[in-house]
Amino acid sequence: MLLPDIRISAVQTNLIWENRDANLKMLENKIVALRGQTDIVVLPEMFTTGFSMNPATLSEPLEGRTMKWMKCVAAENRVVLTGSLMIEDEGTYFNRLIWMLPDGNYGEYNKRHLFGFAGEQSWFTPGEARFIASVNRWKIQLQICYDLRFPVWARHSSPETPEFDVLIYVANWPEKRSTAWKTLLQARAIENQCYVVGVNRVGKDGNDIYHSGDSMIIDPLGEVLQHAAHDETILTETLSYDTLQQCRHQFPFLRDGDAFIRL
Repeated sequence: MLLPDIRISAVQTNLIWENRDANLKMLENKIVALRGQTDIVVLPEMFTTGFSMNPATLSEPLEGRTMKWMKCVAAENRVVLTGSLMIEDEGTYFNRLIWMLPDGNYGEYNKRHLFGFAGEQSWFTPGEARFIASVNRWKIQLQICYDLRFPVWARHSSPETPEFDVLIYVANWPEKRSTAWKTLLQARAIENQCYVVGVNRVGKDGNDIYHSGDSMIIDPLGEVLQHAAHDETILTETLSYDTLQQCRHQFPFLRDGDAFIRL
């Protein structure tokens, strides 16, 4: 059974360091401009603050200002809205991705692989479970930045039935490692026979680290459909379920994969 196409928008933007209100205002203007043109809007990792290790000051409760903002913006613009932010949950800090539906229901994913080189593991608790969302019957897996380097965390568990159709990564990935970012995004698309959307920020953060963006939308063959570097922009692409199914039917290598269980 063929599913309807879906439109997805990757918001590549600079982020104002540790300034939630300014970032929310800026992002809302961008999302409003997309009204009626897309189904899913993807924001970068830690879109309210940049990649700060200051959760004691900047984290929010689940029903805090940003969650209320996401509910309002998703409803008013009739889009699914996703991105990660710092959340405090029962005294524990998480780099948590929120998948906000227009009706106010939401799913969540806690970043599994914390970036040790930045000391992320000293402040945040790693997630324990993957998250695969559903929209218009498409299955979409959500992951965060450093997760990209660990392919087993993303891959289909069973060779019998693919678990997802789209794999989304939100990131604050520095330019000096941009070759790895671009290469690994294509690899995830090829090995999982799925669409991949990688959304990264641009500009310098509060630690003087430059981010080139290099946001990408990639098809199940690993071909880059859209790519943008250095500039603020929004990439919007219509994903075709027919194209996905043709790819998997014509070269069904997934069925030869190894079944495994994540411990």
